[in-house]
Amino acid sequence: MDGTGATDRGQEPRAPVCYRHPDRETHIKCVRCERPVCSDCMVSASVGFQCPDCVREGVRTVREARTVAGGRVRPAATGGGFAGGAVVTKTLIGLNVVVWLLVLAVGDTVVDRLMLIGHALVRGEPAGVVEGEWYRLFTAAFLHQEAWHIVFNMFGLWMLGPPLEAALGRTRFLALYLVSGFGGCATSYLLAAENAGSLGASGAVFGLFGASIVVGHRLNADLRPLIALLVINLVITFLNVDRIDWRAHVGGLVVGAITAACLVHAPRVHRLVIQVTALAVIVVILVGIVLFRTAQLA
Repeated sequence: MDGTGATDRGQEPRAPVCYRHPDRETHIKCVRCERPVCSDCMVSASVGFQCPDCVREGVRTVREARTVAGGRVRPAATGGGFAGGAVVTKTLIGLNVVVWLLVLAVGDTVVDRLMLIGHALVRGEPAGVVEGEWYRLFTAAFLHQEAWHIVFNMFGLWMLGPPLEAALGRTRFLALYLVSGFGGCATSYLLAAENAGSLGASGAVFGLFGASIVVGHRLNADLRPLIALLVINLVITFLNVDRIDWRAHVGGLVVGAITAACLVHAPRVHRLVIQVTALAVIVVILVGIVLFRTAQLA
């Protein structure tokens, strides 16, 4: 007789052997395919054990979980707080802090080189976006001078960043932050005086405010506390227009909301292509604004 039973009449029944290790006897079977598996091959399942082949097949056929925007769902990190997840948020905070420490160590030279300015004489030399220094439209969003400025901005980033990063996924969250920061700087460049300097991550943080409202609405969350906090920040902004660049705040807010809408409302069919195209269109529009303003000031 073939199989795992008796071999010949009159002989003792032969014990089953592991299908991967024929020299090992076992009485354990895979709950899916019922092949015998030894203790080294068996994999614990919700009920009983599975063989390695069935486990691999199950992993291959299970669809990977995705966020509301189509990003990868990351497993929750243990420990919580700053020691938990939100890798992109913490990296952005770290970059801002490093640049601030550089300002403290080197002085105004870093500020003069990195802040947003359209066209002016800086230390006796022409400087600004008009002079071809487009990098200022990005570096200004990581630049701070006063301690209160970076504390407020990083607190806002820490409060708004982790939930958005979890809801969108790391790559999409990073794109949202960078596009929002660029949107705030482009708006400031368009509307401010050509020799007016601007710096700070406020435009990007306000972009996270706008995105949080859009994503929260998409997830049917209670938006009243968030809207109240946004209104308070806008009131503070417009009560201190002599010290705060309201243009960057408003520009970042609008661009962040539009960017988030493109991410979370893109249809599932060809979602990635639609999201990338939408972000590219937003960036092209912002570049067009910069080119238009540069032509005015040139």
